[in-house]
Amino acid sequence: MKFITKLSAAMVLAAVGTTAATAADMANEMTIVSWGGAYSTSQMKAYHEPYMEKTGIKVINDESSAEAVAKLRAMDEAGNVTWDLVDVVAADAIRLCDEGLAMEIDHDEVLAKAPDGTPASKDFGDLIVSQCFIPQIVYSTTFGYRTDLVGDKKPTSVCAVFDTKTWPGKRSLEKRPINNMEWALICDGVAKDEVYDVLATPEGQERALKKLDTIKDDVIWWSAGADTPQLLADGEIVMGSTYNGRLFSVIEEQKQPVAMLWDAQVFDLDGWIVPAGLSPERKARVMDYLKFATDTQRLADQAKYISYGPARKSSAPLVGKHADLGIDMAPHMPTDPNNAKNTFLYNYEFWADYRDDIDAKFQAWLAK
Repeated sequence: MKFITKLSAAMVLAAVGTTAATAADMANEMTIVSWGGAYSTSQMKAYHEPYMEKTGIKVINDESSAEAVAKLRAMDEAGNVTWDLVDVVAADAIRLCDEGLAMEIDHDEVLAKAPDGTPASKDFGDLIVSQCFIPQIVYSTTFGYRTDLVGDKKPTSVCAVFDTKTWPGKRSLEKRPINNMEWALICDGVAKDEVYDVLATPEGQERALKKLDTIKDDVIWWSAGADTPQLLADGEIVMGSTYNGRLFSVIEEQKQPVAMLWDAQVFDLDGWIVPAGLSPERKARVMDYLKFATDTQRLADQAKYISYGPARKSSAPLVGKHADLGIDMAPHMPTDPNNAKNTFLYNYEFWADYRDDIDAKFQAWLAK
């Protein structure tokens, strides 16, 4: 049986930190849910601030994307959806769409065409992995390490995370099974093209957890993307996983003694879903925002602030220099050929199907 979080209406309101707004308030503000940190800052600069200036609508940032699925389920059950637009990874978009919690989108009707007239559906192409999903970025989850704490031998393989003899010290891993289970199997000898076949079995899941057991006592678990960069900056860990854009920030903007370990980086997509059940007024406002925020120029503009590749083909040629640092952003993208020599392809459908069950098993393992 799938595990579904259930909360009372009162608990939902407490969880999202809001109270019922008046109709007048709702007409002039929009709650957009994202991931916080450098990523939300890039959205604020590229999308939110220009939109607020253009329309006078107030954008309220909520940093609850890591809990989006559970909270949207709870809001739906309570009959009180307080979010207008939610930033999620592709696998979560598929789950929310399948459960009827996200609205299907006609991409060509809702979104702007490319400058040359190419319809949005063709400009985004295969990155539209669900009819409920509006892609924004291609990013990767990878590792950063402290250059002053790893000694003379710099790590070059993701399996350095499991080698506490060569590289002693704390590591940080995300507090969820995604990516951790795949890396564990790869470093336990499973071929990359067989990982999901193995992980689909109870025996494969136990094998991954057994490998993670070997470093469990050395792991600091993170929930927010900003956690690992801060742990690295503070010298509390020797290496840790997070999103490549967060590592770009700590390396290039903060000038910390940190380097990127691109090996077995996991490519993923991130984008918007519109919660199902919005009033016609709220829905119209969100659609207006989406047309603005996902056009060719706006997606290219986000790459001025963070090293994530824009999801539109037409945006890629417009990616230039960092807005503040003046450095060329292309070499810092996960898709750059020098960074993408040994990538791991994330399986959206697998995690949409298995996420709840493996989540429950992973959390039980954590609690042991």
